[in-house]
Amino acid sequence: MHALLTLYDFAVRLLTKFAGTWLLPTLARFTFAATLLVYYWNSALTKLGDGVFGFLSPSAGAYAQIFPKAAEAVSYDTSQLGWFYWAVAVAGMWAEFILPALIVLGLFTRLGAIGMIGFIFVQSLTDLYGHGGINQPGTLGAWFDGAPDSGILDQRLFWITVLVVLVIKGAGPLSVDRILLGRRPQA
Repeated sequence: MHALLTLYDFAVRLLTKFAGTWLLPTLARFTFAATLLVYYWNSALTKLGDGVFGFLSPSAGAYAQIFPKAAEAVSYDTSQLGWFYWAVAVAGMWAEFILPALIVLGLFTRLGAIGMIGFIFVQSLTDLYGHGGINQPGTLGAWFDGAPDSGILDQRLFWITVLVVLVIKGAGPLSVDRILLGRRPQA
């Protein structure tokens, strides 16, 4: 038994030395890019308004996605919604473009990851309460239930876990953050 534990300890030390500080953040950013980057950018594209200044004039779909009950209440005539609705729709659209880009580039990664965690919480609440997901069986799901496929609790826990790794570990060596930190004068 002692030989088995010694072999195990050797293997763990070798893996730890190999992985160092680069593996987890690099893998977390790759996982985000491979699974969520296009998802969020496609969602942001549906919110863009028409024309060159579409990034300042969200589509009716943006309001329907972010404020479904308010948009329905005005029969999707977004001109009846006030400046607050416009500001939130624009900020949400920009966040779906900018925050994923920051994470993939590794630029201000920790801030981008914190922003994405907040975005996912708001997105989840909107899905549950704004779109009525709370009333649809299986949408919310439950942890420890043996069914790992709920769209809210199970799936988004994985998303947030990847982002928490980035908050704690940073972007890793293949990032703009690393380049910027390398050029910063030491105190």
